[in-house]
Amino acid sequence: MTLVAGVDSSTQSCKVVVCEAETGQVVRQASAPHPDATEVDPRHWWEAWTTASAGLLDDVRALGVGGQQHGMVALDSKGDVVRPALLWNDTRSAADAADLVAERGAAAWAEAVGSVPLASFTVTKLRWLARAEPENAGRVETVLLPHDWLTWQILGRPADKTTDRGDASGTGYWSPHTGEYRMDLLEASFGRAVTVPTVLAPNQPAGYTDDGVVVAGGTGDNMGAALGLGLATGDVAVSIGTSGVVSAVHSQPSADPTGNVAGFCDATGRFLPLVCTLNGARVLSSVAQLLGRDLRAIDELALSAPAGADELTLLPYLDGERTPNLPTAAGTLCGLRRANADPPHLARAAVEGLLCGLADGLDALRSVGVQAREVRLVGGGSQSRAVMTLAPDILGVAVVRPEPAEYVARGAAKQAAWVLSGEAVPPDWPLPAASAQEPRDPAAGADVREQYSRHRRAVFGV
Repeated sequence: MTLVAGVDSSTQSCKVVVCEAETGQVVRQASAPHPDATEVDPRHWWEAWTTASAGLLDDVRALGVGGQQHGMVALDSKGDVVRPALLWNDTRSAADAADLVAERGAAAWAEAVGSVPLASFTVTKLRWLARAEPENAGRVETVLLPHDWLTWQILGRPADKTTDRGDASGTGYWSPHTGEYRMDLLEASFGRAVTVPTVLAPNQPAGYTDDGVVVAGGTGDNMGAALGLGLATGDVAVSIGTSGVVSAVHSQPSADPTGNVAGFCDATGRFLPLVCTLNGARVLSSVAQLLGRDLRAIDELALSAPAGADELTLLPYLDGERTPNLPTAAGTLCGLRRANADPPHLARAAVEGLLCGLADGLDALRSVGVQAREVRLVGGGSQSRAVMTLAPDILGVAVVRPEPAEYVARGAAKQAAWVLSGEAVPPDWPLPAASAQEPRDPAAGADVREQYSRHRRAVFGV
């Protein structure tokens, strides 16, 4: 039996799974937490990896790393970290993102790199660093993404640093259309050139550890999840984790000048148009905290209230928002009246608000040519009974929920098995078991979405 390992170095934790290379069957796994912050010293990622992988890798022949996208890891000439890494959900570069878009125009950015810069993108964080911390900026020699940095550390910090096309496509200075860096955009954003990692092919190794373990190029977390789920062209995934993500494997690169759809690449040589919200499962946990209930009680409360929560609508922008681009927004409760001022209505409004934002994302994917027949619902928030019950009507399509698993880490392990095999295509691992549900009252779902959109336009004008 040949074993491979996959790593998910996410916002919240490092998860390591060891799988059979032939089947994808998980034989063991472990995890360790990351700090709960929007800027983190990368040494915490290394410490979590060391803790989570201890005792797991003795007979592993290959491994791959999936990591949170967009984060800015700035290194000096010695390879040391210049300042704590800014993560994808750090919105301090919102004004810099607006400046970059104003300088070139949204359509020009979309055409150049497939996406319009938002505060989450690495290119905007570089502009912020040059403006806000010029002394630190002057020390920067190399810029890596979180998965690049962890891969490099695992390999013993070799001279060559690498990334993959999936994660590179989320920087704002690499083009899915040409497969090349746009160094002119990086230099214009940061004020000078810096070194960037080599972009590997999907099945190309980044190197070998001292123990002879093959290390794959790795990828971003969304690309890893798509690979782990076995998504084919046209398949749509909706993930409810720290963020909310709607993505689909596509045969052609996309360029959405509205900025709603990020034109990413996947981890197989295809493309991954994607819509991301900043507010995912924490919408539910925050309302649970507010009400003094647990998440199971939130499910029960939400399902006891009527569709539309008697006109109560939560615009769930608790941490600002990326899609729509409202980085300074706050969560807003609309339509509050004595008749709906109770826990069931608020719980229902929270679930519906979360799902309406994801439904808007699904519509955005349709606008760039994605045909959604069904969606695969994953992430911690997918385990909510209320979410699974209401999702088909609000999303307007059948919803399939695979059994819970670490799909980013599974995708990274699958990439490792692919690199180890030397084959032209990734291994055909069996798909996980799933439960499915068709829409039961799509008209009610459409009414909920119209109510949500009306309130959003009234409050935020979008």
